[in-house]
Amino acid sequence: MSDTIYKKINITGTSKVGIEEAVNNAIAKAGETVHNLRWFEVKEVRGAILDDLSVEWQVTVKIGFALD
Repeated sequence: MSDTIYKKINITGTSKVGIEEAVNNAIAKAGETVHNLRWFEVKEVRGAILDDLSVEWQVTVKIGFALD
């Protein structure tokens, strides 16, 4: 069988810096236990507010990876 089969997981990354770092943190953490990561979709973006300032970004991503 030559076709690639993918599985998807949802994971939420956080960052005090910004959205891109939150995405990269999520991907890096997933990569510690899941191999063959191939793509991601941003599903949800939200943040935490403290004293009328944004203090943390939270980004939920759907990550696709190839099954062995």
